[in-house]
Amino acid sequence: MNSLKQKIYNPIAIAIGFCILLISIFAVLWILVPPPPKAIEMATGFPTGLYYQFGERLKKGLAADGVNLEVKTTGGTIDNLALLSDPKSGVNFAMVQGGVADVSKYPNLVSVAGMFYEPVWVWYREPGFKNDGGRLQVLGQLKGKRVAIGNEGSGTLALSTALLKISGISENEFSAQKLKPDEALAKLNSGELDAAFIVAAAEAPILEKFYKIPGIRLMSFDQADAYTRNLTYLSKVSVPRGLLSIEYDLPRQEIQVIAPTATLVAHDNVSPAMISLLLSASYDILKSYSRLQKPGEFPSSIGMDFPLHVDAEIYLKDGPSFLHRHLPFWTAVWVGRFVKIVIPLLVIFIPLFTYIPSAKNFLLRLKLAQVYAELRELEKNAFNPDLKDKNMKDLEAIERRVGNIKVSMMDSKELYDLKGHVGDVRARLKQLYA
Repeated sequence: MNSLKQKIYNPIAIAIGFCILLISIFAVLWILVPPPPKAIEMATGFPTGLYYQFGERLKKGLAADGVNLEVKTTGGTIDNLALLSDPKSGVNFAMVQGGVADVSKYPNLVSVAGMFYEPVWVWYREPGFKNDGGRLQVLGQLKGKRVAIGNEGSGTLALSTALLKISGISENEFSAQKLKPDEALAKLNSGELDAAFIVAAAEAPILEKFYKIPGIRLMSFDQADAYTRNLTYLSKVSVPRGLLSIEYDLPRQEIQVIAPTATLVAHDNVSPAMISLLLSASYDILKSYSRLQKPGEFPSSIGMDFPLHVDAEIYLKDGPSFLHRHLPFWTAVWVGRFVKIVIPLLVIFIPLFTYIPSAKNFLLRLKLAQVYAELRELEKNAFNPDLKDKNMKDLEAIERRVGNIKVSMMDSKELYDLKGHVGDVRARLKQLYA
C-alpha cells in the first residue's frame, strides 16, 4: 500500500499520466474532426447542358489539388435533389435551378453559392403566331398552342409550369408536351411545335442547335419586371442583339429575359475545407464563364432557395481563410485540423494550470499528514513494552521516508518542521526505553 502511494505521489508518474490524458483527448478530437474526402460526386444534368460542362471544369480544377470529382449526368434539377437527399446515392453536391425546390422537403441541404444565371428562353416559330404579327411577347399568347415545357425531372418543367400558372394559363388551354431539349428541338424544326421552353445559360451547347431552325425567334419578356416581383428568385436580364449568335443574328433585337440562378447545393455537414476548395475553383472558372453576368458577379449569395452555408457566407464576404490563402490545400487542411484540436485543449487545460500550485501544495500536505498520523500511532503505542522493537523500526522507516521527501524552497519550512517533530518523537522514545 505504501509503495502504491509513493508511486501516486511521484511527480514523474503524474507527468506521465498527464501526457497519456493529453494524447487520449487529442486522439478523440482528431477522430471527431475528420479531413475532407479525396473523392466526391456531383449531380449535374444532360451532357449537352451547362451544368455538366461546369462540373467538368470543376473536375479539372479540383484534380490539381488532389480531389477527384465524379460528374454524374441526370435529367436535371428535380433528379439532382432526389439524388442529393438520398444517403445511398453517393452524391455529395448537385447543381440546382433556383425557384424549383420545395425547401421544407430538404431540411438538410444548404447552398454553397449561386454560380450563373439560367435564363428562360422561349423559342417560337413565327408562322405559329401569324395573328399576333409573328411575335410572341406575353405568355398569354400560348393559349391554344403546342408547347414543349421541359422533361420530367427537369428544372425547366418546374419553372415553365410556375410561369404559365401565374400567367393564368391552365393545362387544358394549350397542348403541353413534356420533352427533353433534343426532342423539343426536333419537333420545333419539323413544325410539330409552336414554342419551346428551355432553361439554360447563354453558353449552353444545346442552344446552338436552335439557331438553324427556319423562322425561329426568341421571346422578349415584356412583363419581365412583373414576373421578378412575383417570383423573387428570378432576375431580369438584358440580352443584347446578336449575343447568342452574331452569325445568325440571335436575338434579332435586344430582349428582356427572366432568369433563375444556378446554385451549387450540398449537405449541411459538408466539410468547410471542401467549401473553400469548390469556391476557389469556381472563382477561376467564372471569371470568363458567362456573357450575361458582370465581372465578379458570381459566385454570389443571391437567388438561392436553400440557406447559405456559414463557411460559404464567410468566404463570399471575406475570401479564403489565412491558411488557404498562403498554403497548399492539403497542407492548410491538416494545419487547420491541428488548430481546431489544439484550441479546445488549451481551453480545457489552461484553467487547470492555475490549479497546479494548489494541487501540489495539497499533495505535500497529504504526505505530511500521513507521517504525522504514523507519529501519533507511535506515541500511542510508546508505553507498550511489547511494541518497543516495532516502534523503533517504524520510526527509522519514517525517518528514511522524510529524508527522501523533495520540496520546493517555498515549502522548506513545512519539511523542516516535520523533521523536528520526528526528532522529538525519537527523543521521547529513547527516554522511555532507556
